Amino acid sequence: MKKMSSLCALALATAVLCGLWSYLSGRMGLFGWAGFAGCTTYFASGKHGIMGLKKTILPNMAGVLCGMVTMLLGSAVPAFGEWGIWCALLTFVMCIIARFELFDFCPGTFMGCFCTFAAGGEWKTLIISLILGAFLGLACDCGGVWLYNWNNKNNG
Repeated sequence: MKKMSSLCALALATAVLCGLWSYLSGRMGLFGWAGFAGCTTYFASGKHGIMGLKKTILPNMAGVLCGMVTMLLGSAVPAFGEWGIWCALLTFVMCIIARFELFDFCPGTFMGCFCTFAAGGEWKTLIISLILGAFLGLACDCGGVWLYNWNNKNNG
């Protein structure tokens, strides 16, 4: 057997684990798509391991909070253009909190926010789905490294 590239190993591990997630998330009543958003945020953060989880989960949760605040204020005070003015204000917040290390991956914050809108404000299910998605990203990452090392050790 030929040695496997790290990209191929990552692709195989990700395919298997994401297929499992797609099946299991529906059975558990979770948002499968939001899990993929959490997984995507993990990879987009450019970090690995625990640091990758931190750069995924904290910004995603800040985004969920901003999304919920936008939705609640838009419903409570529609005189300000429903969501428009609130979206503008919370967008500023999502950008400005990026100056803090825990929230410095701004795309992760936006991912959490727009997932909140897509989930129609069902934040409890969303939070679980996003967090499990972050762990899915970690599992894909580690699974790819393991498969690459195993394959190349046994075919070296």
